[in-house]
Amino acid sequence: MGDIQLDYVIPGAGLAPYVTLFYRFRADVPRFDDTERADHAQLRFRLSGGEAGYLFPDGSEQAAGSNHILGPTTGAVRTRAAGPVHVFGMGLTPLGWSTMIGNNASVMANRVLDADALFGPEVGSTALALQGDADAEAMAVTVAPLLRSLVGGVEHRPALAFVRAVDTWLAGAFSPEIDDLATDTGLSRRQVERRCNAVYGAPPKLLARKYRALRAAVALAKHDADVDALIADGFYDQSHMIREIKHFTGLTPGQVRAEIAPLTQLTMDGRRALGGMVHPIISET
Repeated sequence: MGDIQLDYVIPGAGLAPYVTLFYRFRADVPRFDDTERADHAQLRFRLSGGEAGYLFPDGSEQAAGSNHILGPTTGAVRTRAAGPVHVFGMGLTPLGWSTMIGNNASVMANRVLDADALFGPEVGSTALALQGDADAEAMAVTVAPLLRSLVGGVEHRPALAFVRAVDTWLAGAFSPEIDDLATDTGLSRRQVERRCNAVYGAPPKLLARKYRALRAAVALAKHDADVDALIADGFYDQSHMIREIKHFTGLTPGQVRAEIAPLTQLTMDGRRALGGMVHPIISET
């Protein structure tokens, strides 16, 4: 992985409710073709130019412009780009999605949006400024004014409380029960499902499956758990576990343990190194 580099930066307190992590990705290769696991929505500045696109879980393929938003993904996504590749991006929390974009996230799941068209000329000027930054930390500083302008000065306490409750629910158990989330939020199951679709891009049941599979993959990659223990914690049987991990990571459990793809390896290692400094929903998946 000497030709591929992924650096993370933790957002400051003012942006942490809206951004999971900042990251700078570089790949000095003629053509980049790899798999990304299911994830939060992403705002990305592709600084190296050239054509790029994504192959989504439903088999659809979409081109990605230089500055684009990748909606929440409900399965593994194939990423393809002409090299060399240089990208600065950030994960958008569900609160970040609702405040910056506003559209129902389930409608935009597994889709690419043009950030210039959505946010205006400040995106292009920010991308130009990013070209002159030496590292990921400097880039995070450069992009902060754009993000603050998109978030606005309004407090989002009710929405933030809901997102925190859902994230805590997802991180608190390997196979969390939806009734517990309804109790924690004081909402009906139908209300919880509607709000999760709007800001997470998926209903609670799918979110629970997604993060169970991602946590299982990380545990296997770290050799922290064996197959039998994982099955007992939340899968029906071995076939079910294989299907779920494959769907959400693009890899079988055997590949996760022995033949992990470079991008997946870098993602897992980088996030795991941040344990204790970020929410477990980030560091453990």
